[in-house]
Amino acid sequence: MALKYKRILLKLSGEALMGKSNDGYEPLDISIIAQYAKDVKELVAAGAEVAIVIGGGNIYRGMNEAETGIERAHGDYMGMLATVINAMALQAGFEKAGVYTRLQSAIKMEQIAEPYIRRKAIRHLEKGRVVIFGAGTGNPYFTTDTAGSLRAIEIKADVILKGTRVDGIYTADPEKDPTATKYETISFAECIQKNLKVMDMTAFTLCMENKLPIIVFDMNKTGNLLKVVKGEQVGTLVS
Repeated sequence: MALKYKRILLKLSGEALMGKSNDGYEPLDISIIAQYAKDVKELVAAGAEVAIVIGGGNIYRGMNEAETGIERAHGDYMGMLATVINAMALQAGFEKAGVYTRLQSAIKMEQIAEPYIRRKAIRHLEKGRVVIFGAGTGNPYFTTDTAGSLRAIEIKADVILKGTRVDGIYTADPEKDPTATKYETISFAECIQKNLKVMDMTAFTLCMENKLPIIVFDMNKTGNLLKVVKGEQVGTLVS
């Protein structure tokens, strides 16, 4: 099968893993993880090399110091630990589906994850293992978007795939504005000029400077992931 992108970095938000229950929201929905595992398994079978960066917003966000009284840096470390919980949940779901994985953490925790070592991560990818990166960049004041951009550049990924609940980038929030129209393709410069929040500015600038394309697409639609990697018109391409 011809793939347009051979090595990809898939960026998922923590919120993407949330499910609804009778009591409101569950931080982890096992059925969503199972669906992601099925999609990623298809991708690996097609010959793609897959790395994943996951956020932690379904468990904890470290940004609201004024509300919580928790110092920003301290809160950010708490958020990094939340991403490791999500990464472990993904790893468990993927391995149940028969996908070989390796979990690497930017914060050392030898009992549950390998430390992040760039060359080792690349070797795992070459051997057909899915590499899940936990704990963001390992530094406070940086988001998991920035971690995604940084890791993608380090492992020489062909593209960043940002899986969201929306099927691309729109002129406005399509969930709030019914007149919003979708971009099929857009340049980095246009995104900045129109103040379109694709990623946070640090992450976005890293991609722009390193000429790393970003595709924003609906991850929750089964089969979309494979279509994107084959080069079909799904989501919005930023380049």
